Amino acid sequence: MSDARVIHPHNYGWLEKKLSTQEMDYLWKCIDNKRESHKQYLAGNNYESNVLVDEDDWFWKNTVKPLVHQYADVIGNIGEKVPINQLHPYYLQQMWVNYQKQNEFNPLHDHGGVYSFVVWMKIPTRHFEQNKNPIALRSNNPKISTFEFRYINTLGEISEFVYEMNPEIEGTMLLFPSNLMHQVNPFFDCDEDRISISGNIVVNTKELL
Repeated sequence: MSDARVIHPHNYGWLEKKLSTQEMDYLWKCIDNKRESHKQYLAGNNYESNVLVDEDDWFWKNTVKPLVHQYADVIGNIGEKVPINQLHPYYLQQMWVNYQKQNEFNPLHDHGGVYSFVVWMKIPTRHFEQNKNPIALRSNNPKISTFEFRYINTLGEISEFVYEMNPEIEGTMLLFPSNLMHQVNPFFDCDEDRISISGNIVVNTKELL
């Protein structure tokens, strides 16, 4: 056997977490109390998005902030790339709920901020069943009812990581760098809404550590 070392250069991935019943109940409560439309600030081609309020910063303190610290520990602190001279804390700048109907989609885009997250609240379709649709039946890359990240590999090629949208993924949260490109592909022949929550974490330059 060769004694050559395998070198895996550093890259920025993401964290995946299954939320607890308490966390999900809290987010559904936030949705019940949703505020004004947020659509004008988003790339999504979907019929409704609304601002959510994190009362007393509960979700930030109990869920998001620990994940941000974990990301810094295991992958790297992306906030160090922000061109500022002093140390500042992170905070949850905004959070919103997305309602996506059949045929709607979210094109390839990124977010403002340092970190972003998505939580899948309700997924009414199954990827396998969705891709029986005639437009995907003979495709070698079926993408109906998926979420995907896009990034450049060491060969300069566009790579992808795909999450198939099934009910079992409900309650899953991803925390990722805000400028990591991603997209949401449409689903068809289902009258129920796909519901997700997104948010952005930024550096609070008004406070010092």
